[in-house]
Amino acid sequence: MNEVTPVEQSAVAAVDPSCARAPVGMLCELTHRCPLQCPYCSNPTDLERVATELTTEEWQSVMRQAGELGILQVHLSGGEPTVRKDLEEILEAAVKAGLYTNLITAGVTINRERLMKLAEIGLDHLQLSIQDVDSENADRISAYKGGLAKKIEVSQWTKEAGMALTINAPIHRQNIHNVPRMIEFAIECGAGRIEIAHVQYYAWALLNRGSLMPTRESFMTAAKQVEEAREKYKGIIVIDMVVPDYYAKFPKPCMGGWAKQILNVTPQGRVLPCHAAESITHLTFDNVKDRTLADIWLNGDAFNKYRGTEWMKEPCRTCPRKEIDFGGCRCQAFALTGDATNTDPACSLSPMHDEWAKVAEVESHSTPPDFIYRRVGGAKVTVGGAKEPVPGE
Repeated sequence: MNEVTPVEQSAVAAVDPSCARAPVGMLCELTHRCPLQCPYCSNPTDLERVATELTTEEWQSVMRQAGELGILQVHLSGGEPTVRKDLEEILEAAVKAGLYTNLITAGVTINRERLMKLAEIGLDHLQLSIQDVDSENADRISAYKGGLAKKIEVSQWTKEAGMALTINAPIHRQNIHNVPRMIEFAIECGAGRIEIAHVQYYAWALLNRGSLMPTRESFMTAAKQVEEAREKYKGIIVIDMVVPDYYAKFPKPCMGGWAKQILNVTPQGRVLPCHAAESITHLTFDNVKDRTLADIWLNGDAFNKYRGTEWMKEPCRTCPRKEIDFGGCRCQAFALTGDATNTDPACSLSPMHDEWAKVAEVESHSTPPDFIYRRVGGAKVTVGGAKEPVPGE
């Protein structure tokens, strides 16, 4: 089936009571192409080729369906979404569908003229990722030379265009010492918000855990610095922090519960309850080429697999926190225990928690191995290497 079925043609079966009638947000991975090679990337380790990506018309249909379903926000991501030459056409479809639009970008493959065109079409918000505020370290982490200077330019163009700006800073042992400087950088860029996003360990980050895991002490220091900055810069910038769960007592409520608030569309059109869901290898995911967004969201087998609490085993099933953290992350439970219905080892009630915490403690104090950079084939590269910019690679 090559055409996307209109939303109104989908039949709606009985809906799990834990499911909202529509997700709040939709993450659209327009491509897996990216000139950066960050070792913590949340894209799958088996990256998809350009020839398999959804067409312009297929993405436009996805946007129309999202509006009809009642989705409020669309996050245009990748890879690097700006390497798609049809980004403007996809964005226009999202704007016409009444969606709040957010572009998640590394900023290195866009120029001022194109950014202004996106703003003219109706882009509401730009989320700019940084690897560090030390340019040499940023180059080393991303395996890309000169990225930080370009990001500063993009932040100024965003401000000039009158768009809202968020700085996204993935945090790990290689840059955690610079958290205060990252917050100051975001303010200098004119951002209204910064997300201090401690790396979550799946996909490429799981391969690189030994290189990325910070010590408990460095995390506690960074957390204190964030609290101090929130007080110091109150009314100037919003500082959000995604807390690492490897040093926590209870897991975070991943995405507010499986298939409860968001959905993700991959470059090939597969629809996921979260962007790491394909790591649960026994699940099969429907494609927007074959079923509508509404049908998949409400009736898809993968979406209903871990919705609500009926799927839970002990200790989650009788835990008073089961509708607070929903047993934690299903992808992490599968990656670390081999069973997605097990309690997330981040939870202190998991029988694997102590062992898992010990691994984090040991790895965080060990000499970090070389990065396995994000690239097709997952080639291993030494931590000192950074390549020359290759726009649109």
